[in-house]
Amino acid sequence: MAGNDVVSSRVLTLPNAISFVRLLLVPVFAVLLATGSDGWAIVVLAVSGASDWLDGVLARRLGQVSRLGQLLDPAADRLFIIVTLVALAWRDVVPWWLLAVLVLRDVVLGIMLLVLGRAGYAPLPVHLAGKAGTFALLYAFPLLLLAELDSWVGVVAGVVGWAFALWGVALYWFSGALYLAQAARLLRAPAEPA
Repeated sequence: MAGNDVVSSRVLTLPNAISFVRLLLVPVFAVLLATGSDGWAIVVLAVSGASDWLDGVLARRLGQVSRLGQLLDPAADRLFIIVTLVALAWRDVVPWWLLAVLVLRDVVLGIMLLVLGRAGYAPLPVHLAGKAGTFALLYAFPLLLLAELDSWVGVVAGVVGWAFALWGVALYWFSGALYLAQAARLLRAPAEPA
């Protein structure tokens, strides 16, 4: 979000509706993946990734940046990432360590948010590195699913998918380190007089 965007308390906005639909797609995606409907699961994941980009663009262009949208958008991203990773690890498409590494980062940042909240601070603004990491992960997963194909398409999808996944993990943790450093600066700063 750009610094000059006005954040409203509106609920009924087009970007919020898109984020809400993306949240509704999480269980649809999980069922498709669990039942072996990989083609449709890839379509749902691709639609989710595109809608993640679209809701942010529309929020800024239409002047509909809202507090609810700032909560819905990352919630939908996190749910898609966790559900996808659990399903792919369950099916042995990705190793369990990948799930553990990403969940650990979210747990660490969740604790940080609780500490900041207790100190009276709002959640930190999203960093570009965090957005890039999420983008890379959301595009890695359908490629890793395609890598299950026994053909040259599967081989290429596997290589590109793992490149996206590893870059996504690195950017995810890099952004986590940025958030922790920013939180530490806030918590160490002297209290301002009322």
